[in-house]
Amino acid sequence: MAAALSLEQIKDLAARKPNEPVNWPCLADWDLGNEPASDMVRDLSGLGHDGLCVNQPAGAVQGSNWDSSTLDWRHAPEQYGAIHFHHDFESLGWHEDLRLTVPVEWPSSCYAARLRGEDAEFYVPFYLRQPANALSDVAFLAPTATYAAYVNMVSQQQGVEYALGCVGVTYTPLDLLAVGLPGPGRSLYDPHEDGSGRWIGSLRRPVLNRQPGGWLWNFQIDLCLLGWLARASPDHNVLTDEELDREGLAALEGCRVLVTGSHPEYWSQPMLQALDGFLARGGRLMYLGGNGFYHTIDFHPHRHGLVELRRRNSMMGRVEAGDAYSSFTGRLCGVWRNLGRPEQSLVGVGYRTEAFDRCSYYRRLPAGDDPRAHFIFEGITECIIGDFGILGGAAGLEVDTVDRALGTPRHALVVAASEGHSSSYMRPMSGTEFFTALWNAPPKRAYPC
Repeated sequence: MAAALSLEQIKDLAARKPNEPVNWPCLADWDLGNEPASDMVRDLSGLGHDGLCVNQPAGAVQGSNWDSSTLDWRHAPEQYGAIHFHHDFESLGWHEDLRLTVPVEWPSSCYAARLRGEDAEFYVPFYLRQPANALSDVAFLAPTATYAAYVNMVSQQQGVEYALGCVGVTYTPLDLLAVGLPGPGRSLYDPHEDGSGRWIGSLRRPVLNRQPGGWLWNFQIDLCLLGWLARASPDHNVLTDEELDREGLAALEGCRVLVTGSHPEYWSQPMLQALDGFLARGGRLMYLGGNGFYHTIDFHPHRHGLVELRRRNSMMGRVEAGDAYSSFTGRLCGVWRNLGRPEQSLVGVGYRTEAFDRCSYYRRLPAGDDPRAHFIFEGITECIIGDFGILGGAAGLEVDTVDRALGTPRHALVVAASEGHSSSYMRPMSGTEFFTALWNAPPKRAYPC
């Protein structure tokens, strides 16, 4: 970097080859290829003019001299001398206005600070985890990685009724406000103003779609699950994706049953490794959602509430070939089934299709009479399951199916399958199925529904 260039210097620079040296005085030689997760950009000139990035611009992107000899920025950082500057907010930098000392008698759950003005109110939700010495048998894993990806999503609120078959969706004023938000406030499903995809999402900003009420999806449905858990297992624990990522298996100490949220779509490698260890030691997993364990995500190594999502297999913000490795961790990004970890091999079912109209129900199948499934249907005589509820039924939105080729265990019992879905689903349906694994099969047992 030199001083302000003259018009002749700009023309001369444009005519040169990448990395061709110039003879102008140097003010700073910024190294953009190393430490892409850091907000500090080192000055290699020796003049001490280090740069400081704000709002986490995207690093680990291929430079003008990238020659396709490697796809991993760590192997040739000199070919990744670029940064994608965008208009996103990592943090608004607001000063602390209040601090809450939580009473010791409050149970582990989801709480919210209610902020009220003259004509508006806003909720700031937070999770309260049990003390380390309180070891509950049951833990709910709040899918905060998925929440971070969908913060203030606009793409599915513009023409969504036509694109995905939404009917009867109720939007709150905050949902509608999100549509008018400037670009910096949007989700990883909304493109930048120049059409490029968003890769880095933050929870450290106003989140309009993480409020009580409104469209029953993600956070709002998970509140229903927490309400059920409060009755079924009052002493349950709640932890977040980020805590599982940072602490690993230790975060599940004392836990015998781990309950997922309704849409645990994004998982980091440390999270999956912790889950593997939990199941290997005899833990039980209740997968209570759809489209789970689907795609990689990476948490920032130092900053809270910051995730990176790079898509290699999607039309939504798909990265270039040389940009497929995370700037936060250096790991290869993408759909887990393309990285050797299909969700079917973990929970028996995997994502198949989606629509957002009325949900349907499950019909019990003959395998439900197998002695191994007796504990599931004990006291249940009906053949139709879940043909009621706020959304109309128990099966819908984003749905999973059995797929033996992708890893559904041969001994898995398909005890029920959904039917009666509308034509709004984007791909042909073969039934949304849930299963129970062999009761005495070691070591992985999962019971999604």
